[in-house]
Amino acid sequence: MITVLEVIKKTADFFASKGVDSPRLNAETLVGHALNLTRMKLYLQFERVLTEEELEVIRPIVRRRSQREPLQYILGHVDFSGLKLKVDKRALIPRPETEYLIEKIKDKLGSKSPVNILDLGTGSGAIALALAKHFSEAYITAVDASENALALTTDNIQALGFSERVKPVLSTWFDSVTPNSTFDLIISNPPYLTLLEVSQAMPEVNKYEPHSALIADEEGLKDIKTILSQAKAYLAPQGIIALETGENQHEAIKGMASSYGFTQFLSEKDLAGKDRYVFIAI
Repeated sequence: MITVLEVIKKTADFFASKGVDSPRLNAETLVGHALNLTRMKLYLQFERVLTEEELEVIRPIVRRRSQREPLQYILGHVDFSGLKLKVDKRALIPRPETEYLIEKIKDKLGSKSPVNILDLGTGSGAIALALAKHFSEAYITAVDASENALALTTDNIQALGFSERVKPVLSTWFDSVTPNSTFDLIISNPPYLTLLEVSQAMPEVNKYEPHSALIADEEGLKDIKTILSQAKAYLAPQGIIALETGENQHEAIKGMASSYGFTQFLSEKDLAGKDRYVFIAI
């Protein structure tokens, strides 16, 4: 017989031996998930003896995490900007850096609600849905080149009740965006890492997350260049482009933006103090 607390301790030790970050937190989260208990309720049941049926639920998900599969993929969801989003291997896991981009957009636009928004490379739909939640009058076109990712986006749109205002579109960047349409905000978290950077990343990233959403050629700048080369034609008067980028790319992006006729460029840092976001306008 083994108690809840004993399983958590054994699991945490096992995770630590496999290099999992925050092994105790991961253990508590997964055991709670398997038992359908919040962490608080889990703490109140530390001395409870687990049944064999319960252990059979815990074992496979512990094995998956020990192989460095991301915790979010195992849980099947992530909290992002106050929304519970379905996540799986079809798209990147939404990150705090991207959540902070949403906060910066909200601060910049203030009470001025954009009418039309274009989210390029939407993945799980995190950015599009967070903006739909905040800007209640906005209509968002959520674009992705991956049919699998767009199916995940659609699941999240429907689950959160935004079908009337968030439209998923299968498109490689602007290719299938309605011609002559313009947007008050064009936003993207495009691929901006190099193959070397991803190869050196944690196994959770380089083994499990889709490389097509992470890696760009030309030192991580190819997709950003593609976006900027076409964005001007789709940008409404007084509209802005907001991009999440690599921390060492801003000088190159500024040069690109200037070459494509943009005159306004603002670089901003993330919560770790790294250059992460650029805001561009005509």
